[in-house]
Amino acid sequence: MNKKVKFSATLLASVFALAACGNGGSTESNSSASSEAANTEETSEYTIGVVGSAAHDVWDDVASRLEDEGIQLNIEEFSEYTTPNNALADGSLDLNAFQHLAFLADYVNANDADLQPIGYTFISPMGAYSAVVENIDDLAGGASVVIPNDVTNGGRALQLLALAGLIELDEAAGISPTVSDITANDKNLNITEVDAAQVPRSLADADLVVSNTNYAVDAGLNPSDDAIFVDTDNLDNVGAQYKNAIVIRAEDADNEDFQKIVEAYQSEETAAVMDEVTLGADKPAWSDSDDVAGEFANVLEQTN
Repeated sequence: MNKKVKFSATLLASVFALAACGNGGSTESNSSASSEAANTEETSEYTIGVVGSAAHDVWDDVASRLEDEGIQLNIEEFSEYTTPNNALADGSLDLNAFQHLAFLADYVNANDADLQPIGYTFISPMGAYSAVVENIDDLAGGASVVIPNDVTNGGRALQLLALAGLIELDEAAGISPTVSDITANDKNLNITEVDAAQVPRSLADADLVVSNTNYAVDAGLNPSDDAIFVDTDNLDNVGAQYKNAIVIRAEDADNEDFQKIVEAYQSEETAAVMDEVTLGADKPAWSDSDDVAGEFANVLEQTN
């Protein structure tokens, strides 16, 4: 979106110094210095949208390493999931990195948006938290449960409850079930849907909350220690639709700088920072054999 050209003035002192040397050699030297001073050092500037302080910390580290690539990456932090895609679609952002493929597919289908993922970032557990029980099996009949109210994260929360054996879901619901797809609820759980950012903050008022990691961490929870059940204990239970990705507008697919951003993110340095700031909860989702475009096409088809 925005590119700023920064002019390097490091050679100006040389121009003045050479001018004082005199003789025939000074003409050649002055000419060379003038030519070099006319050269510019171009820095491309972009803005990426993220959600949560942990993601901001990770991208701060990535941005610092991109400076050597001539890329200035500004990071804009959001507190909820709706705005970053709208901002990317309208050109306010150049990239965003906060969502899994299922969430992106739902947005693209609902808004006829031309957004696409270009590289995986991490896979984040969906965790169940409780101040009432230490084992999810001990949840009492009629217990109150709070889950996200958006289709994809709410659907994943329901799949977690099914994985824990608390409910059963209609297989025909696919990757994004809703509460209407519950076919068995033997404990008569009272399931309430609220904005994803508010889920972990409902812990004092509910028997169980099922939350995204970024919001859990921002609320002071440690997914590794505090969650009583997570859906990533066995990654085979978590499909490609829940891999998070870096997303751009399709019209920018040929921007080589964006591939440099992906490469800078998909590194051991990033993995180390991620492990530190998410308390070991988030795991790198990238590999050498990724087919992010193909997997996104499959998710789009399943959610359309």
